[in-house]
Amino acid sequence: MREKDVETYLKTNIEKRNGWCVKFESPGLSGVPDRICMVPGGRLFFVEVKRPGQKLRKLQQKRKEQFESLGQHVHTVSNKEEVDEFMRRVMDGD
Repeated sequence: MREKDVETYLKTNIEKRNGWCVKFESPGLSGVPDRICMVPGGRLFFVEVKRPGQKLRKLQQKRKEQFESLGQHVHTVSNKEEVDEFMRRVMDGD
């Protein structure tokens, strides 16, 4: 499965549940997560999408830690099963 397929699956599932999943690009700041996912109830999550078996690069890990130090949620998904698990946690408010 390609990274693009995982990203499309994530976006589709967020939108099916009345959420919004937008591409996150930050000129001048590399290593930010791929997507910002907003779901009903005012919850916001950052999601890094990887190919199956791929891990966060060093800079991506640093950005994840920076975001989390500010109380933000950063998730990594690399296949449909991980997206499904993420959706269960997001919709249940975990």
